[in-house]
Amino acid sequence: MTSEKAGTYMAERVRGFGETIFSEMTALALKHRAVNLGQGYPDFPAPDFVKEAAWKAIARDENQYTRSAGHPQLVEAIALLWQRDWGCSPDPLTEITVTVGATEGLFAAVQALVNPGDDVLIIEPFYDAYPADVIMAGGTPRFVPLRPGEDGEWYLDLEEVRRAITPRTRMLILNTPHNPTGKVFSREELEGLAAIAQEYDLIVLSDEVYDYLTFDGRRHWRIATLPGMWERTLTLGSAGKMFGVTGWKIGWVVGSAALNLAVRKAHQWIPFCVATPLQVAVAIALQEASAQGYLETMRVAFERKRDILVQALAEAGMRPLATHGTYFVLARIDPLGWEDDVAFCRWLTTTVGVAAIPPTAFYSEDHKAMGRRMARFAFCKRDEALQEAARRLREGLRSRTRA
Repeated sequence: MTSEKAGTYMAERVRGFGETIFSEMTALALKHRAVNLGQGYPDFPAPDFVKEAAWKAIARDENQYTRSAGHPQLVEAIALLWQRDWGCSPDPLTEITVTVGATEGLFAAVQALVNPGDDVLIIEPFYDAYPADVIMAGGTPRFVPLRPGEDGEWYLDLEEVRRAITPRTRMLILNTPHNPTGKVFSREELEGLAAIAQEYDLIVLSDEVYDYLTFDGRRHWRIATLPGMWERTLTLGSAGKMFGVTGWKIGWVVGSAALNLAVRKAHQWIPFCVATPLQVAVAIALQEASAQGYLETMRVAFERKRDILVQALAEAGMRPLATHGTYFVLARIDPLGWEDDVAFCRWLTTTVGVAAIPPTAFYSEDHKAMGRRMARFAFCKRDEALQEAARRLREGLRSRTRA
C-alpha cells in the first residue's frame, strides 16, 4: 500500500503526527554506531533483586489477568511508599491505578478528563506525548515556556501562565523533575501553580517519574500534597525510571478517588490490566529497595554520571545549562557556531559518533526558536559509554574547530 493510499485511511486526530524524534535519532545512531546519548533509557543491567523478583513471580505462576486497577500487592506497596516518603496515605484500592508505564497513565488521564474543545496548559519544552495526547482527546494544547536565565537556571513566569488561561482551560500538565531541562520546581513555584489551579478550577496532571532523581541537594515536592490540591491532582509514577527497567512499562496514577475513577473508565478499555508478574515483581522490589537503601544509592550514582557528562560537554566547547534532576542535560551549541539543533544533532551522530536529541521537538511552533541553539544529552548510560562519548566529543569537535 502506498503512503498516499494509507493516508486516506487515517483519522484526522493522527494525520498530523510524524515519526517521533527518538525513533529517528536512535535509528541514525545504530546505523553510524554512535554512542547513543539521545533516548533516555539505561544501557546497563537492572538490579539483581529486581530481576529475581520477576523470575520468582513467573515461577509462582503469577501469569494470569489481575485486578484491572492494579495488583493488590503493588498498590499496597505504592501506598506505603507515599506514606513513608511523602507523608501522604492514598487509599490503595481507590486512589492508585497501575498503568502500562506512566505514558499510558498520561493518555488515560487525558482521555478521561479532557473534553473536545477544552484547552490544556503545557509547560515547554515538553515530553512529546503531552500535546499528542491532548489532540487525540479533541483538546487544544496551550503552551507556556520555561526560560533560561543568565545563571543557566530555568524559570517559569506565573503571570505568563495566567495569561495563557482561557474560559475553556481544563487542565495543567506539570512535569517535575522536568524532562528535558532537568529543572526541579521549588515549593514556592508549586505553591504559585497550586494557587492558579484553585483560582481557575484546573485539574493538574503532574508527571513525576523522576521523583527520586534529584541532585545538588534539591528536594522534590509533590504538588498533590499542598493544601487544596489532593482533590484536583493526579500524580504519575514509574517503576521503569525507579529501577532502570523501562521495557517493563509499569507505571501508576495516584490521586483522589473521583479522579482515579475517571482514569479507570478509560484504562479498562486500553489494556484492561498490566502484566501481572511484573506488577508483583515491582511490589517486591519496592520493599527490597527500602530495605537496601537502593533509591539513595541510585540517586548518588546518577548525580556522578551527570557530572561526567556536564564536564565532557563543557570541555567540548558547549555550554551546559543547569540540570538538578532527571536523566538529561541541555547544552547550548551556539558557542560552537551552530544555530540549527536538528542539523547539529544529525551531524554529531553521523560524523562525531555521539547521538543527541534536537530540543525543537519539545517546543510548539511559536517557541521553537528557543530550542534551536541547544541539544539534549542523556547520561543514564554506563560510565564506559559516557567516557567514550567524552573522547569522541573532544576529538570530533576539536577537529571541526581546526577545520
